[in-house]
Amino acid sequence: GLSQYSSDPRTEWDLSAYSTREQVLEAVRNLRYKGGNTFTGLALTHVLEQNLKPDAGARLEAEKLVILLTDGKSQDDANLAAQTLKNLGIEIFAIGVKNADEAELRQVASEPLELTVYNVLDFPLLSSLVGKLTQVLCTRIKERSHKETTGSTVKDTPVNMGPQLSPTDLKISAVTSKSMHLAWSPPPRPPKKYRVVYYPSKGGTPREVVLEGAVSSLQLSNLTSHTEYLVSVIPVYDTAVGDGLRGVTSTLPLSSPRSLRVSELSHNSLRLSWKAAQGATHYLVLCSAAPDGAED
Repeated sequence: GLSQYSSDPRTEWDLSAYSTREQVLEAVRNLRYKGGNTFTGLALTHVLEQNLKPDAGARLEAEKLVILLTDGKSQDDANLAAQTLKNLGIEIFAIGVKNADEAELRQVASEPLELTVYNVLDFPLLSSLVGKLTQVLCTRIKERSHKETTGSTVKDTPVNMGPQLSPTDLKISAVTSKSMHLAWSPPPRPPKKYRVVYYPSKGGTPREVVLEGAVSSLQLSNLTSHTEYLVSVIPVYDTAVGDGLRGVTSTLPLSSPRSLRVSELSHNSLRLSWKAAQGATHYLVLCSAAPDGAED
């Protein structure tokens, strides 16, 4: 399976889409490059919520490996999202190209780092990693599968255990030009934490708040006025992640001054008055001569 990301992750194909090597290679050849920002944390969350689910082809008995390929430093918190995956027994390999941040790669990747972190100076040099990486991946799968069959405590953990782990009934209320209030019904089994991710639908920077599992509401503030926001509430457990709640709503436009009146006219002056706009700290008044033929 493959997902591509910038500010908004996009699934190119699921794990169940192709069944032969030739089909996968053909899909790679037809791949269209997605330019843009580098929100690695959002991308890892997308992989967990969308690509590692049974209906996307993920088999509960199979080892879960994520290979992250990036050429820049993440613009959001990649470490928190990576830790969530690793806590679920999902192994992360991090490959950096050009301007990738080595320290971030080492934070995101699973142990042992000498097997899971790679960095090359340019894209053509990625071909030099293929042989080694293939061997490491296959060996890791065999090792982990062997541990399971010999009774070790290392076991595959299902990413989602159904409605028991998922909150419901997201309500968005008290919406203003700069804030909104979120509330939801907690799942029967309270989570350890909630991750609340919110960002403008037209490509703004994602922001994230982490809450304790006993909390089921949040006030979002310092928002941009007259903007549509996407909101996700994701429950996180020690060994699983529940389905996230999603919502969308728009902040109100800033209030406008009303009832403009003109008085005290003279040959070179006039007085303006209006009803105040709530929350305004300054006003900009523009004045220009009316075009020829228009009413004075």
